Amino acid sequence: MFQKKKGIDIVVEIGGITSLKEAMQLFEKKLDEKNLSRIQKITHPEVVIKIANSIAMGKPDAVFINTGSESDKNHIKEMALRNGEEAKLPMENHTVHFDLKDEQGRIIDRTFYIANEGEDISSLANKMDRPKALIDIRDKMTGIMQGKTMIVGFYSRGPVGSPASNPALEITSSAYVSHSAEILYRNSFSDFDNEVDRVGHFYTNIHSEGQNRPEDLPNARVYMDRSFQTTYSFNCTYAGNTLLMKKGNHRFSVDKAVYENRGNELSEHMFITGINGTGGRITWLTGAAPSGCGKTTTAMAGNHFIGDDLAQMWIDENGSIRSINPECGIFGIVEDVNWEGDPFLMKLLREPGTEVIWSNVLIDENGVPHWTGNGENPPSKGKNFQGQWEKGMTNKDGKEIPMSHPNSRCTLTSSALANYSEISEDPNGVETRVVTYSGRDSNTMPPVWVAKNSDHGVAIGACIVSAATATEVGATGVKRAPWANAPFTPGPLADYLDAQFKFFGNNKISKDKKPVMAGLNYFLTQEARGGTSKKLLGEKRDVKVWLAWLERLANNEVNAIESPIGYLPKFEDLQNLFRSIIDKDYTKELYIKQFSLYIDNIVARIDMQKEAYGKEPGISGKLFDILKEQKEGLSALKKTYGSVVTPSQLEEI
Repeated sequence: MFQKKKGIDIVVEIGGITSLKEAMQLFEKKLDEKNLSRIQKITHPEVVIKIANSIAMGKPDAVFINTGSESDKNHIKEMALRNGEEAKLPMENHTVHFDLKDEQGRIIDRTFYIANEGEDISSLANKMDRPKALIDIRDKMTGIMQGKTMIVGFYSRGPVGSPASNPALEITSSAYVSHSAEILYRNSFSDFDNEVDRVGHFYTNIHSEGQNRPEDLPNARVYMDRSFQTTYSFNCTYAGNTLLMKKGNHRFSVDKAVYENRGNELSEHMFITGINGTGGRITWLTGAAPSGCGKTTTAMAGNHFIGDDLAQMWIDENGSIRSINPECGIFGIVEDVNWEGDPFLMKLLREPGTEVIWSNVLIDENGVPHWTGNGENPPSKGKNFQGQWEKGMTNKDGKEIPMSHPNSRCTLTSSALANYSEISEDPNGVETRVVTYSGRDSNTMPPVWVAKNSDHGVAIGACIVSAATATEVGATGVKRAPWANAPFTPGPLADYLDAQFKFFGNNKISKDKKPVMAGLNYFLTQEARGGTSKKLLGEKRDVKVWLAWLERLANNEVNAIESPIGYLPKFEDLQNLFRSIIDKDYTKELYIKQFSLYIDNIVARIDMQKEAYGKEPGISGKLFDILKEQKEGLSALKKTYGSVVTPSQLEEI
């Protein structure tokens, strides 16, 4: 069973500082007068001792305490440029960062949870026993910051004062990491002590890029110490491995929801966006999808953007589900971002006025970023993630090197977006009425379907299937992606599943505020429905309609067709929404292809889930009952109508 503060706190063990007096003595020795006066404003003993031990372990030449002021932000940005971690581009406030060519995603094979004896860890994750992790971290992190400046930042993962926000330290020798943190999170230096006192904990993230050489990558590590809510990251530079306020701390927030506040709180890999309804109504949605599977695009499809990646959720005293975004910026994949599907984001990327950090895109001879799928004329040469590039270049295996890496990114503030909602900074969050789950499913599920009840909704999340993406180094094929959160779920899936059932089934949620829970799939291909092309069966922008239909359903303005997998939209409703939302004619032929049930494919998907969850100890029988019910309903349909069942046949029933 997971327990906090169990075992040895590794950074304290290595640093050896256990008192405020010792910490202050170290600060007086290592910090100049300006930074010493700043750190003296932080008085919480545990915070001060944690920072002191990080200094004692890393042994930096200097320490910079970042207060979040404009001058501090500019200083950090200049450091990144001076160190060569970023380079200026011709467009004002645009810079580019390149990771090592073999570190273009999360290093999942070198990422570990630090485990105590007898502690269960997710079957989908790697773990290392605490004594062994201590040896490895001591060996590789002691003195790793010599010759460098340590930057200490104080942040809030969420609006200050929110019930679901969490304070976090970002301690790094990388100015690029600190620069990114200033864009993506809320600097809360002046509120940090109060926030730690209010919530009773804080997260710590300690990172050093080391020498930033390719030969060091085998020794790169990411460790997550759940017991002491501390991450360790070294010999790596990709933000997904280094800026651990993001997914590293997300894991700690999952633990908090599952083991400290089960049934009342969730920490999800979800976007948050608002959809306009009739009469000026705004309905708020959250939605899960694996990294690289369209969360940003879906979030941008809303009229009121809050976030594209993470959501903290809780049940308030009025019986509604509330959501906040722990971030205030976007670290978004740019592949296939274009004017047709992402006009708000493209405006920020292609027009001056917004600070942007680019990573791993192609920079042409004129200093202009380019990426695959941008819909523009590509250059014939430039510099990208692997060095100098020319069109037609191949790697050692004869495979063509793309213009940009599939996991190329842009980092920018959310508030620059034309559809940004200022309610993002409201500590009370937004009332959440729709929850969606999706993945890259090319051949099975329809574009949108709605769960019959909250338990069936949890099952939709548990059964996400998705093609692997470039966000994880070495990942290939099609795999299960439970709730799109499995890579960030530290404990057993049985515990996480139980927390989902308890949260969405909580009697505290008012009957009139229960969310619509749905599956989304806009990666269905023409080939899967009788065609010959692997192109999408529909268009990227169609997601606006799927979201609009869910918004109307949540407000009882449309009806639906019942099926064994849930409720499906009616053609007439979609036809009207296609016209009014995206000014597009929607044909009955396309509707039938998209919303017919391909029984054999869905049953195979159910069987895969039953087999996989059957190997997980402690899984609730409720999930297997739901899957059994769905399979029996589909099998009965097949006996009557055959292996493909159309919406009109479902309506006959």
